[in-house]
Amino acid sequence: MEYEPVIGLEVHAQLLTRSKIFCGCSTSFGEEPNSQACPVCTGQPGSLPVINRKAVEFAIKLGLATNSRIAPYSVFARKNYFYPDLPKGYQISMYEYPLAEHGFIEITVQGEKKRIGIIRIHMEEDAGKLKHGETPETAPFSYVDFNRTGVPLVEIVSGPDIRSPHEAGEYLRRLRTILQYLEVCTGDMEKGTFRCDANVSVRPKGQTELGTRTELKNMNSFRHVEKALEYEIKRQIGALKDGEKVVQETRLWDTDQNITVSMRGKEEAHDYRYFPDPDLVPLRIDGKWIEEIRKGLPELPDQKKERFIQDYKIPEYDAEILTSTKTMANYFEDCVRVFSEPKTVSNWMMGDLLRELKRDEREIDQCPVTPKHLAEMLNMLKDGTISGKIAKDVFEEMYRTGEPPSGIVKEKGWIQILDMEEIERVVEKVIQANPKLVEDYQKGKEKVFGFLVGEAMKETKGKANPKLVNELLKKKLKGEG
Repeated sequence: MEYEPVIGLEVHAQLLTRSKIFCGCSTSFGEEPNSQACPVCTGQPGSLPVINRKAVEFAIKLGLATNSRIAPYSVFARKNYFYPDLPKGYQISMYEYPLAEHGFIEITVQGEKKRIGIIRIHMEEDAGKLKHGETPETAPFSYVDFNRTGVPLVEIVSGPDIRSPHEAGEYLRRLRTILQYLEVCTGDMEKGTFRCDANVSVRPKGQTELGTRTELKNMNSFRHVEKALEYEIKRQIGALKDGEKVVQETRLWDTDQNITVSMRGKEEAHDYRYFPDPDLVPLRIDGKWIEEIRKGLPELPDQKKERFIQDYKIPEYDAEILTSTKTMANYFEDCVRVFSEPKTVSNWMMGDLLRELKRDEREIDQCPVTPKHLAEMLNMLKDGTISGKIAKDVFEEMYRTGEPPSGIVKEKGWIQILDMEEIERVVEKVIQANPKLVEDYQKGKEKVFGFLVGEAMKETKGKANPKLVNELLKKKLKGEG
């Protein structure tokens, strides 16, 4: 029997507001533990929450950008459960009346578009953070930091429309890109501003009924999400083939062993005893405000991609890669403003630049080569100051040091040789050193020509102008020079 996975993702994204969702405490990251907490975010008796308007605006932006319906009426609810970093004993979230519903995101899978439904987007507050450890001087300890408590979150719940770990990764990347384009979330998984839980089950192919699902947690990168799903799908299929039952539970991804491990039984909605928060009035969203926000939306990834194809005349594949993140798109356009050959810029970015970044596991905003320096190098290549071979060396040196290309070329003595007399001396030397190859060429074996050009370039350490070398060598071999 063949099985297929059914995957749904729950993504929590921290909103980039300066203050928390229900109080005035700062949301700044990395501050002294418990330095950004007050009676409201720690749930002290008598304290009252007040909704942050900017957080609501950011959530509406996301709803509009994901083709969701913005609800005119939504309600904050108390989600009751005990956890040491949840000081009130409940989390303020939304349940029956979320902010947005019935949206979708399109991803590309094997060259074809696929629509992933979004069931709901709701707002809630983040919990605090626990720190566990021990030292030789102390017994094991657990500390709690309430700085993150009350930071505004949106939870984006996808439909069970994802059928592979690869699709899950593509959906997450697309969702993060949209959040970054809107400038409502950094999307930094390592800092926890973009977090994902995955619900996964398997069922016999052709069956419409869903299987028993497990929830996966503790995944802090796209690759970890994909690997955890791959493992869990195989585990569930193996269990069913062995005649066992899949247990509904929450499992953690163990990054050291690359396995999922049981954490606890999976809760259902009734376990949380949701009820409307009596301290917060319902949200009534005015239609005019929604339209104002819609008109103020920035250029989104699909729109930017189409503009890149139209304005810069680059292929769809190039445009897809270059608009995959907002920082990538900005880098490209900053470079094109200085060096007005978009396809050349695209080739260097998608080739040398992305190869180096991938090797070092860096994002483009961490790239040592600035758009200005890349454009300067391309101008030097175009005007003949450096050769194509030297340009590769210059780029590597720029990436290694962050220095401008002009300084590198001057320091290394890599300026291209354009002097015809010097190139002629090199060509004569190559001809005299390879009489047999010269004879073969003159008998019609034109393949040897490339080798002779290579010898001339080697003689000048790649600094000779290749076009001049080609022209002069051809003339000499034909007895014209």
